[in-house]
Amino acid sequence: MSAGGEHLKDEGTRRQVVLAGGIAGLISRFCIAPLDVVKIRLQLQIHSLSDPSLSPRPNGPVYKGTLSTLKTILREEGLPGLWKGNIPAELMYVCYGAIQFTTYRTTTQLLAQLDPHRLPQPVESFAAGAFAGGIATGVTYPLDLLRTRFAAQGSGEKRVYGSLLSSVREIARHEGAKGFFRGCSAAVGQIVPYMGLFFATYETLRPVMAAAPDLSPIPLLPGSGDAAAGVVASVFAKTGVFPLDLVRKRLQVQGPTRALYVHRNIPEYRGVFNTMKMIFRTQGVRGLYRGLTVSLVKAAPASAVTMWTYERALKLLMEYEIAADS
Repeated sequence: MSAGGEHLKDEGTRRQVVLAGGIAGLISRFCIAPLDVVKIRLQLQIHSLSDPSLSPRPNGPVYKGTLSTLKTILREEGLPGLWKGNIPAELMYVCYGAIQFTTYRTTTQLLAQLDPHRLPQPVESFAAGAFAGGIATGVTYPLDLLRTRFAAQGSGEKRVYGSLLSSVREIARHEGAKGFFRGCSAAVGQIVPYMGLFFATYETLRPVMAAAPDLSPIPLLPGSGDAAAGVVASVFAKTGVFPLDLVRKRLQVQGPTRALYVHRNIPEYRGVFNTMKMIFRTQGVRGLYRGLTVSLVKAAPASAVTMWTYERALKLLMEYEIAADS
């Protein structure tokens, strides 16, 4: 993506954007997979850590902070435990990245044709980002649900699903088609403002931060400005919509297997607003922000890696095609 909105809309062919988006999603997902598992475990934990009557192991482990959770998972489930759900997640991120960037590019091109009544740049980026995020989320949602369920299950005999194929079969058999879309409304409700805020902030900051490598007294990697803009945009957007992300995770593990995951005392929730009210009533405002710290820790490098990889991959693909044609 280029500094100016108009340049952005003309960069790369549709095929190049799809490939660059897919590559960015694939690499980003693998890098942040352990933090994603930690985030999901913390989001599904309903224990009040300040409760003096809390026993050491009430219906599952008690996680206290990002590093402690990482250590606990490593100790009890080994290194593979930090990459649980990575296969459906990789599929989701590749498809999501390709769909998101393609839709974003197409939408911005269409909005650019509104002259002389074109929207301001931040509004245009918000609308295109929100629409792209909503479309990509809806299409890839079943993979998101599978990712959450695999990350939530234990190891060995405590596993709920043995493989990706068996999980698809079991959910289809016992929960039907709607089982693959539990919490989808919360996901779309979250991703639309998130991606809108993300792209609006990113496109605003990128021109300013693009000059950072040249002004820095120490050498910086090419594309550092893209990465920095992605980090700031992600942190800002993620904080604003985090409660919906937590609600989505709680709804994704509903159904007949709800009591079989690592946390065996996950309450039964129905609907986005009822879930949010129930969490607020029983756990307070803090309950809606469980896992926010690790979510921000994860979101920042994920967005930085995604945007940096996307920009570099798109540039390489364009250069390769130019070289091939010459």
